[in-house]
Amino acid sequence: MTAILERPHALIPGRFEFLMGLYAENYHRLARLFSPQRLAPGRYISDIDDGLNVRLEIQEKHPYTLELELTYDFVDEATGQPSPSAQLRMYTDAHVAEALHCHPGRKLWQVLGPFPAATTVLQHRLRMNGFLSRWLEYLAEQGHSIGTLTRTDTDG
Repeated sequence: MTAILERPHALIPGRFEFLMGLYAENYHRLARLFSPQRLAPGRYISDIDDGLNVRLEIQEKHPYTLELELTYDFVDEATGQPSPSAQLRMYTDAHVAEALHCHPGRKLWQVLGPFPAATTVLQHRLRMNGFLSRWLEYLAEQGHSIGTLTRTDTDG
């Protein structure tokens, strides 16, 4: 029997490795799309004349991390919150970006409960970051970019 057949798991990344790959992919997609690491803290709108403006808010900027929110510039009638909405953290030194949560105003513990199993947290992070990857790809395909961003506030 060959080594490949004896260790099939060596060919297929585990869920954690896949999640780390998604984080790296999301960083590069986000960096190519809007270059938030080059922007000053504040609110920005990307308008491509399709009626679905994208709002990017750089909330906090530290030497190696960025806290930001990405959403469409409209409010969900049912919740009164922007939707879809993703709270993101970019690590500029490690070149990874993760979706912290995709529910407006809710933290991970509020979505999953106070003591979720590790597999539940991992699966939830996989879903959120898979969604983020597809959403960033979609935004790029629609024509959103650093060139379509306009700053909408003057503070910060």
